[in-house]
Amino acid sequence: MTNEIRLNSSTLLNILLFILFMVKGEMLFAQKPEMHYGDLDIPARPYAKDPYVIFFQGKYWMYYSVPGEQFKEWYIGIATSNDLVHWEKQGNIKGQKGTVEEKGICAPGALVKDGVLHLFYQTYGNGKLDAICHAFSTNGVDFERDATNPIFRPKISDWSCGRAIDAEVIAYKNNYFLYYATRDPDYKIQQQGVAIAPITTNFDRNSWTEVPNMPMLKPELIWEKKCIEAASCIQKGQYLYMFYAGAYNNEPQQIGVARSKDGIHWKRLSEEPFLKNGDVGTWNESESGHPNIFKAQDGRYYLFFQGNNDKGKTWYLSKVEIGWNKKGPYLKK
Repeated sequence: MTNEIRLNSSTLLNILLFILFMVKGEMLFAQKPEMHYGDLDIPARPYAKDPYVIFFQGKYWMYYSVPGEQFKEWYIGIATSNDLVHWEKQGNIKGQKGTVEEKGICAPGALVKDGVLHLFYQTYGNGKLDAICHAFSTNGVDFERDATNPIFRPKISDWSCGRAIDAEVIAYKNNYFLYYATRDPDYKIQQQGVAIAPITTNFDRNSWTEVPNMPMLKPELIWEKKCIEAASCIQKGQYLYMFYAGAYNNEPQQIGVARSKDGIHWKRLSEEPFLKNGDVGTWNESESGHPNIFKAQDGRYYLFFQGNNDKGKTWYLSKVEIGWNKKGPYLKK
C-alpha cells in the first residue's frame, strides 16, 4: 500500500516562506561577528564607542566611550576579558565635577609604564576648548587624575582651532608620541597632529612639545571626506603603522592605514579603506570606525573598531584579525 502526501498550493507557499525565513535568519545571525559588544547601561539601547584594549595584570582590559541616559554627558566604560571575545563590565570612569571634565570624558587611549596603567582621554562638550587629559591607575578601575590636566591642546593657529581629541600615546624612537585630532579654524575639517615628550616623561602638561608644520595627516581621499581622526599606532619592524578613521561618523566612517619611519611624516598604504563599512543588512552597514590596533599575548594582531546599522541609534564594538607581509597589514579571512 502506498501512502501519498498531497500538498495544496497554500501549504506549499507556507513551507517556502518558512524556509526563506530560516535562511534569512541564519544569514542575519552569520553576519554578526564573534565579538559584538554593546554596553547596556541604557538597557534598551546598546551603546559603546571608541574601543581601546590593553593587557594589564594578567587579563585584557577594554576602555570605551558610553553616554548617560539622556546623552547629555559621556564617560568611559571599563570591561575585562580573558579571550578577547567575551567581555564583563567592571564600571565607569566619570568626569569630575568642577573641572574641565564636568561635561564628560570619552575616547580613551592607554599604555602601561613601570607597572602603572596610564589613561589618556578627551574632555567632552566644550567645542574648541576640548583637550586631552591624563589619569593613572594601579588596578585598572580606580584612577588618579593628573594635577596638570588638561595635559595638551595645540596652539590656535592657521591650521588648528586649538582643540585636541582622540589621543593615542606610544613609545617610539626614545620618545613618546601623542597623536591627536583637531579641527581647522573654521571648525569643519578634522585632521591629525602630534606632540612629543621624552621617554622619561611623567606625561604632565610640561612634558609635551608640539611638532610644527602640521597637519601631519589631513583628509585627501574621496572616502575620507572632511575628517581624519582616531589614530591608533603600532610598531612593526622599522615602521610605525597608523590605523585611522576617515570621514565623520556614519558617512560612513571607514578605516585607513599609513606608515612612517619617524612618527611624523606618513604615507598611506592604499587609496582605498583598509576596513570598509558592511554591506546593506549587516551589523556595521552604517560604518566601521574608530580603530584600535592591538597585539594579543599569543602574538596575534587584532583591529578593534566600532560599528552600527542604524545611523548611530546603537553602537557595538568588534574586532577582526590581521596579518602582516612585506606590504604591511592585511585582513585575515
